[in-house]
Amino acid sequence: MTAAVFDHDGPWTEEEYLALGETSQRVELFDGSLHVTPAPTPRHQNISGELRAALRTPVRKAGLRVLEAVNVRLKPGRIPIPDLVITGEIDFDDPNIEARDVRLVCEIISPSNAATDKVLKMHYYAAAGIEWYLLVEQENGTLHLYRRQGRHYIEQSVTRMGEVLELIEPVQATVRPEDLVP
Repeated sequence: MTAAVFDHDGPWTEEEYLALGETSQRVELFDGSLHVTPAPTPRHQNISGELRAALRTPVRKAGLRVLEAVNVRLKPGRIPIPDLVITGEIDFDDPNIEARDVRLVCEIISPSNAATDKVLKMHYYAAAGIEWYLLVEQENGTLHLYRRQGRHYIEQSVTRMGEVLELIEPVQATVRPEDLVP
């Protein structure tokens, strides 16, 4: 992949991006530019796995899916890889999940790219019409739940250690920060 990235001239098309294939890094496409980050830390992955486990049963009961680290096409040429998504029915063989099929998107904030999750991706997800956005702080497990209002998100709740996040949409579920953080 390295040679393909550094030898590339001009903006990246979606087809060129998808031709890179699977990598050990997270490579996202934002309007013709690649955003590359190293593989997540074990702490990050533990939080992601525990959150997916906590949501699995309620999501299935609602007839939905919960997936980690998949391509989400927000619009042509804009494909981030959220840490977790709750979706409706999708084509499991398509390399991208369409934003219209995503009910909730989650990012686990990494200290090295907090601005990307709190500003850039938050804006892009809202503009794409994804109704719910969940941000998780790695250090302390604090959960920030946002709901879309127009092209922006409004914070609905902040859940800290010792408290419980009671989701009612897009699924009914409870999440405890202490169950997520190692």
